[in-house]
Amino acid sequence: MSNKKVLVDSKVCSLKDVLDVIGGKWAMPIIYTLSKGTLRFKEIERAIEGINTRMLVKELKNLGANGIITRKVFATVPPTVEYTLTLKGEKLLPSIRSLHQWGQEYAVDPHKDEKNI
Repeated sequence: MSNKKVLVDSKVCSLKDVLDVIGGKWAMPIIYTLSKGTLRFKEIERAIEGINTRMLVKELKNLGANGIITRKVFATVPPTVEYTLTLKGEKLLPSIRSLHQWGQEYAVDPHKDEKNI
């Protein structure tokens, strides 16, 4: 195995930069869930099995800070908060769907490609 490093132009976004935005365990499930439309916090929490409140809050803040989602707060008691994908977030959907498809084909049975040889 080679230890060669890949030189990347510093002006070009690297894969590391992309993963900093959407590489969290819960980021892609959140983006995929919001692809169905605007949702409230509890709706997102109920839709994603296994996520806890603290992690959802953290990921929503990260996605919002990176311009992937918008957060709209309504002056009600208790406050109502809605989350929506931005155009930037919607542009991620084809990639997420492709990764999902790849996962269904190979992650469930990691030796699938070897069996077809």
